[in-house]
Amino acid sequence: MSDLREKLHEIIFEADTPKGKSFDIILLIFILASVLCVMIESVDSINEKYGNALLILEWVFTVLFSIEYLLRLYSVRRPWKYAISFYGVIDLLSIIPTYLSIFFVGTQSLLVIRGLRLLRVFRIFKLGHFMNESSLIMRAMRASQTKISIFLFFVVIVVTIIGSVMYLIEGNYENTGFTSIPKGIYWAIVTLTTVGFGDITPQTDIGQFLSAIVMILGYAVLAVPTGIVSAEMVEQSKTQTNTKACHYCSSEGHADDAKYCKYCGEHL
Repeated sequence: MSDLREKLHEIIFEADTPKGKSFDIILLIFILASVLCVMIESVDSINEKYGNALLILEWVFTVLFSIEYLLRLYSVRRPWKYAISFYGVIDLLSIIPTYLSIFFVGTQSLLVIRGLRLLRVFRIFKLGHFMNESSLIMRAMRASQTKISIFLFFVVIVVTIIGSVMYLIEGNYENTGFTSIPKGIYWAIVTLTTVGFGDITPQTDIGQFLSAIVMILGYAVLAVPTGIVSAEMVEQSKTQTNTKACHYCSSEGHADDAKYCKYCGEHL
């Protein structure tokens, strides 16, 4: 890889260097500005007055993001690997709609153009390039998925039992809403999650007493998965990682002393 491509890769994909941080900050500003333009363009009163100016800004942002996308492809050893990656696809989706709008002209296709231009909102997903801590959260979620799955299975059993009991208690009374066990399970889920729509409410003293227990239990249910993920995040944070990206697969999240990519095995 040439020195130019090495330098471009360091600036574009890595945020541990002053130039890399500056590039990320500038890109972040452009992304936020482009998303803001998409949002205000949907306001008819603003679009009528500043429609042309917003259109020019849209093309400016599209050209800039197109250059950035091409530089990303140029700076990696395997461009196709980045092109089919999650962020590579998002980068492409963020610029294609504006170019496609060129080929859809005339009043008959205005609705099609508007539908295509809505895809520009995909740019907001490019913010993930700057969320280095998001990898920590994802690793914690993956590490705790077994515990959370078991916990959710337990919750399903609990709401099934509670819903069945409430059907037995309230099912004999009219206008309570507990017309079947599935209705009772629906009420149990709504109550346990502390949502409380209020479309189905118990009328008997026993039913209201059970309802109070379920509502109190709901706070404990919300706390359990939070504690599981928090504990895993503490464990994951003990492993120091940096923003160094692999030249081959563009993956990040390597340990500070890593010499080889943990995803593709290539030398860093």
